[in-house]
Amino acid sequence: MKRNYSVFAEDIPAYSGPKAARETHADLKQLSAIPGHINTRPDLQILPGQRRFSKMPWLVPMLELLPPASISHLKEWGLSTIFVLAKNYNKLVHVWESVTAMVELWHPQTNSFIFPEFEATIFLEELEIMLGLPRYQRGEESALSYTVEQINSWSILAYITTKKNDLYSMTSGMHVHLLPIAQWITSQCKRKTTNYTAIAKADAICICGVILFPEADGAISFGNLSIIDSISEGMKIGQAVLGFLYTGLTSAALGGPFYGSVVALELWMGMHIQFRTVEDLTMECKTMLNHPLAYVGGRLHMSPRAWCKTAQVKGIHAWCQYLRSLTVVDFDMRPRFMHGRTIHLPQRTGLALRLLGNGALVSYNPDRCHLQCGAARTVVPLLSHFPPIQERKRGDTQDERDMRSAVVHWERCAMSAIQAEVEEDDEAIAEYIEALKKLQLAGRDV
Repeated sequence: MKRNYSVFAEDIPAYSGPKAARETHADLKQLSAIPGHINTRPDLQILPGQRRFSKMPWLVPMLELLPPASISHLKEWGLSTIFVLAKNYNKLVHVWESVTAMVELWHPQTNSFIFPEFEATIFLEELEIMLGLPRYQRGEESALSYTVEQINSWSILAYITTKKNDLYSMTSGMHVHLLPIAQWITSQCKRKTTNYTAIAKADAICICGVILFPEADGAISFGNLSIIDSISEGMKIGQAVLGFLYTGLTSAALGGPFYGSVVALELWMGMHIQFRTVEDLTMECKTMLNHPLAYVGGRLHMSPRAWCKTAQVKGIHAWCQYLRSLTVVDFDMRPRFMHGRTIHLPQRTGLALRLLGNGALVSYNPDRCHLQCGAARTVVPLLSHFPPIQERKRGDTQDERDMRSAVVHWERCAMSAIQAEVEEDDEAIAEYIEALKKLQLAGRDV
């Protein structure tokens, strides 16, 4: 089924110059003013959506059969962390109450979470480090994964198999089904074939489909299939993964299904909100036992011997109340794994960054999240004149121009290093919070 990425953007007029942009986006909308936002619909049940996040009995047995040579290919392509998460996927327990409460704070126009005293979002650099994906560096724009051409799924899958019966079973409509691909991998492994690269490519589709691009029940779109296929060619897929998660958060915030990497979201919440490292703690944190951080936390300087700040927060109402009263002190703005890291920022106002993917161009506003960037709070910047989510039409001339424009902005983006400490001015803080109130919802009864 074709997904409409422009649910919120459809009423935003096309960019027609800086003056029109200022007039159109001068006033920030409150969450309560956004039609259909779940913050105003307390009885709406949005998560989990369908069975896209259910356990998959075929996943782990298939991974256990992989030959070492195929696993080496996955490591070479930067999928070691994804492989570990997939191998332990059936052990993970998603806390949907916390995810739902976070979605209620998601602003579809800014693509950020709106807390009482600050804004926060998932940075591209954070996502790449947390998931162990190849990192984008300025100057590597030619390695960003996207295509402006129409996608032929069979030509991609032909590297795995050329049998028409297999190809028919693997595809339907505009989606690729993961189970038939997993069955093909299993048969190849049991027969001990030496087609290690093809097995690795097929496995990459399965594990990335489950961890990075969960969209439908055991299926991924042709666009995301193309993104995954490009990994073996050394392409950077972080922007596509983050953009897809942003669109999933927007969909859920507007009452639609949630899709995208819930694992990435929970890793981000774990590092910033839920857990704090305690050096002398002797007992393991039970809350972390079924959390993604239990399997990849070491590389993020987070061990199971940690303190869970939210251990007593149970149920959707408690999570909503907790997050709506979250202060700067309770949010770890700069976790250790980000200290000294260089992040990409818009060069200046009007040159907004957008995340490139095969489904949409998605507005990216890290500069709104001053404290996360390692800078003192200032006045909340105006919204970008670009629509938050712009659905793409591959094969279209205007789409090619839009993609090129987005790439140019990344070529010229500013760079900033995350600092461990930030000095702030009280007057600037007051002005910032006053401006931030324009974004906030008065809050429903919880």
